[in-house]
Amino acid sequence: MADLEPVGHFLLIHSTVAGRCWKMLLLNRAILASLLGGLLLAACRSVPPEKPLQRFEFSHPAMGTLISITLYAPDQAAAKAAAGAAFQRIDALEDIMSDYQADSELMRLCDQPFGTPVPVSKELFDVLRRAQKISKLSDGAFDVTVGPYVRLWRFARKRKVLPIPAEIAAARMAVGWEKLRLDARARTVTLLAPNMRLDLGSIGKGYAADQALQILKARGIDCALVAASGDIAIGNPPPGQRGWKISIAPFDGATNSVPRTLLLQNAGISTSGDTEQFIEINGVRYSHIVNPATGLGLTHRIQATVIGPDATTTDSLDTTVSLLGVQRGLALIDSWPHTAALIVTKEDGRIQTFVSRRFRRLPQPH
Repeated sequence: MADLEPVGHFLLIHSTVAGRCWKMLLLNRAILASLLGGLLLAACRSVPPEKPLQRFEFSHPAMGTLISITLYAPDQAAAKAAAGAAFQRIDALEDIMSDYQADSELMRLCDQPFGTPVPVSKELFDVLRRAQKISKLSDGAFDVTVGPYVRLWRFARKRKVLPIPAEIAAARMAVGWEKLRLDARARTVTLLAPNMRLDLGSIGKGYAADQALQILKARGIDCALVAASGDIAIGNPPPGQRGWKISIAPFDGATNSVPRTLLLQNAGISTSGDTEQFIEINGVRYSHIVNPATGLGLTHRIQATVIGPDATTTDSLDTTVSLLGVQRGLALIDSWPHTAALIVTKEDGRIQTFVSRRFRRLPQPH
């Protein structure tokens, strides 16, 4: 046992073994305090105070749009390096998923003989797997095999002439989400019909935004936002804030009582509609969203905004809701965990707004 006893400016330590004193150590308290103080001072000097985070913005053309990144970093060098790495990731994903690049991995897959299992990258398999899940839950309303229809519709929009029924019928033979087979164990994709063409335009940008956000987080940039046109991946909120202020564009400039600005963090948000991308043919207004059931653009006026756990989910669901319509669309959103939606329609000049169960509970600015 050891007994502590103060003696003047010293600390006397007695230690006994079997009742006999065997060692005594005297330490000058002043010297001890000086040593400890020096160690503490050295430790403080070795850990410099953290720099306050600053806001930085970057943009980069990719995937047919302008990708923007807003982030908070301690200095410009760290911000620029992180944003550059995120944009490199997006460019790499475009080389995988683009249907405009003839040599993209997606197009090389489509060029393989039908019925042949084709090994694909982890990224492409992941996107297709998630797409197939939504196709199943939506009874095929969401379908990445609509490539043949999309090609016809692109020509139709340029010429302002609808595809003829024979063209639609021929394309239909190569369309159908059940004609796409995925093997998770071998990580292969099999196209089960000839002339199939996959189109990831309704999920690819959201996936790329999510992946870019992951790159930023891996570099220690947690307070960030990646916007790929109407698809936004959101990380931690800006310093001192409850969330990122995200405004939902009004439908045809209309306003209503539903809040249009939300506070979001660690989420995704996407909006799909025909406010800008539409065409009129023979007096009928058609959306850029192609309906797998008809092979033509949607003719009903609808704008869907979906908020969910990530931008991959919201990018695919906003298109799905637009295709399903209000009632079926809201039912799908209410069945999806941690997901909410705002739907605006216009019919005969009348604008109506519908919200899912969770939408009104989303945080809003005060």
